Amino acid sequence: MLGRPPHTIRGLQNNIVWRGGVQVMRMDLHLHTEVSHDCRTPLRDIPAWMLRTNTRVIAVTDHDQQRGGPALQQIIRDMGLDDRLSVICGEEVTTSEGELIGLFLKERIEPKLSPEETVRQIKAQGGLVLLQHGFDPLKRYRLRPEATERVAADIDIVESFNSRLSRHHWNRVAAQWGKARGLPLSAGSDAHTLRDIGEAWVETPFRLIHTPEDLLAALREGVVAGRWTHPMQAFGLKQWRNFNGQFRRY
Repeated sequence: MLGRPPHTIRGLQNNIVWRGGVQVMRMDLHLHTEVSHDCRTPLRDIPAWMLRTNTRVIAVTDHDQQRGGPALQQIIRDMGLDDRLSVICGEEVTTSEGELIGLFLKERIEPKLSPEETVRQIKAQGGLVLLQHGFDPLKRYRLRPEATERVAADIDIVESFNSRLSRHHWNRVAAQWGKARGLPLSAGSDAHTLRDIGEAWVETPFRLIHTPEDLLAALREGVVAGRWTHPMQAFGLKQWRNFNGQFRRY
């Protein structure tokens, strides 16, 4: 709930949320932009939506591309918002046995490598390995169970709320798997339209996120939440939002 009335910054709606006298924020660590082959969300529209929804930290995880994150960081710097918003440069990497997310990447990781080699390259860049939607058997590109077990010791974060799974049950399975291993839990909207961004989140005290250590500390203090949408409804929403987005920004 908003503890103070919404205000604007540089003409943009800026919603600040307080709980118990502490400013809190939302983090969405799995989303797509126009850099992904299946998404049309303009990078330039994202900062305003982040302010509006109090989603102060996002990870840009385009399919097999890393350049979206650095480009959005530059846009935010140019807007003078880098003291309020944080962007983590990531990539949703297609391995030979399904997808994995790398966070805090400095360079693109080539697709179709083995899960083990993909993990090695993420770690070589000082990045974090995030296991996303890995337990939903209807997710076409989920990491295969046998591959998950082989790289389990190198996973840093488990996505325990994804807005676009076939059943919310699989979020609970992911949470149980992560908790059993003492891993931080995250949330990801898996957004493919602007208005999807922030539909899954970790709420945590406000801070800027610059390093893997910053993120892990924020996750440890955070609470995972979100809005799950049935895949058929999600498909319809995506078509409508893409159509509607041709006539307005957000």
